[in-house]
Amino acid sequence: MAKEGSLQKLLQEWTLVGSLVASGLPAAIYALQNSLLQISYKNLDSLTFSLLNQTKIIFTALFTYIILRQKQSIQQIGALFLLIVAAVLLSIGEGSGKGSASSDPEQILFYGIIPVLVASVLSGLASSLCQWAAQVKKHSSYLMTVEMSLVGSLCMLASTFKSPDGETIRKYGFFYGWTPLTLIPVISNALGGILVGLVTSYAGGVRKGFVIVSSLIVTALLQFIFEGKPPSLYCVVALPLVISSISMYQKYPYRFKEREA
Repeated sequence: MAKEGSLQKLLQEWTLVGSLVASGLPAAIYALQNSLLQISYKNLDSLTFSLLNQTKIIFTALFTYIILRQKQSIQQIGALFLLIVAAVLLSIGEGSGKGSASSDPEQILFYGIIPVLVASVLSGLASSLCQWAAQVKKHSSYLMTVEMSLVGSLCMLASTFKSPDGETIRKYGFFYGWTPLTLIPVISNALGGILVGLVTSYAGGVRKGFVIVSSLIVTALLQFIFEGKPPSLYCVVALPLVISSISMYQKYPYRFKEREA
């Protein structure tokens, strides 16, 4: 912002209310979403989690239509339907205990499937609010990143006071249990957010879709290599549905019809 010469102007125009409306609400929603994802991580295998996490596309499409009146093409609606079919299939498979190694279907349902689906709803809502702030309110993307980081961090710190994790942090310290391997997901998530933004900006949404598809395939491969666990039958059926859905959704965006003079 300093390099572009916009920092001084933004500081003069900045207000607390405007910041909370544009960045505070999405940041708080994302913080809650991340907490739910952490719960889900512990109760689903990596491929099932990744596939169900893609349902956020459905809710993003829904909330962008409600908030921004952004329409979907016929092909995109078909893609969302495929994604719903895949999510239902995975939920039935994992909830029945036939698609997972766990012997407790109720734990998988209530602490695995439901948290990741609720997180997908929250992700869609927060994403739409961010898009509204950027497009309608013309809020600076750089400033929004800083504001959301600060608000999100405060929300996560506040949540630790009453949680079991918070008690552990107070007793043993913040970095208790950390190893060099712990840095891998931390750095990967941080770099991933930056790279997704660059891919979207410079390569376009279609190529971003192929990146997501590739990541699902890599997830299945790494799960087999490190855990020795092949994908369940439900995942094998759901994977091509999700891949087809993402590819179709990114390839056929809604196009506005030009009005005749």
